[in-house]
Amino acid sequence: MKVEFFGVRGSMASARNNTHVFGGNTSCVYIEQNNGKDLILDSGTGIVELGTRLLEKENPITILLTHNHWDHIQGFPFFKPIYQLNRDITIAVGNVDDKKSEDAILKQMSGSYFPVCYEDLPANITLNTTLSSQKHFTINDFSVSTAPLNHPGGGTAYCVNADETKVAYVTDNELNPPEKVKTSINEWVNFIKGADLLIHDAQFLDIDLPLKHGWGHSTIDQVAELAIKAKVKNVVIISHDPSRTDEQLVAIEKYLQTNYGQKITIECGREGRVFDF
Repeated sequence: MKVEFFGVRGSMASARNNTHVFGGNTSCVYIEQNNGKDLILDSGTGIVELGTRLLEKENPITILLTHNHWDHIQGFPFFKPIYQLNRDITIAVGNVDDKKSEDAILKQMSGSYFPVCYEDLPANITLNTTLSSQKHFTINDFSVSTAPLNHPGGGTAYCVNADETKVAYVTDNELNPPEKVKTSINEWVNFIKGADLLIHDAQFLDIDLPLKHGWGHSTIDQVAELAIKAKVKNVVIISHDPSRTDEQLVAIEKYLQTNYGQKITIECGREGRVFDF
């Protein structure tokens, strides 16, 4: 299995001369099995570059969305395969609280929001609103488990299993929310336990709290401690604050590796980073 990062920013894209090392595109991760079957996790602006590559493949495309916040869907209108005649594309919508907004990824291409209406797209696009509410399902030869995110508006985390490899994708998620807890720390430990790769949101530092407590994101220390408890093998933190510079992210990475590196392998997510299991 190969896991490739196309977008690692949270909240909004960040294109500046001090963000090019880690990248400025929002959430998108691509997973490809040894047999060529694949999945896309989220449709932030990172999916635009991925779409150019996928023009060369003929297989059906499947996108698993965590939720409908802009940074997770805003790349879709610029995803080139949706303009291919009869290209089969399935979108599994995250289990969000507002069921009326489940089709947000498509409805952003309507009215005065975008010049091309989703109803005029030549691809065969199927919106699946039930998969993410299931505890387990199988798609494209991947065995997938789900858990509810602790995030305003709801959403879904995914554990993806194939080729004897387990990848956990948990973003955006607040490990210690101030209000209702949808998934507890112990439940997260069980969900991601033994993962070969944990991809987890860690947009905040301790200094960002308490101002941003309840905003639906975790701190870097919380994620590192969770990973140690769950005995995961590799950790990549994503959903970087859009104002965070390359220099700051390098410092965060060094801090994490110095303080937790004896127990886990941990790094800050970078565009173009590839794990080959």
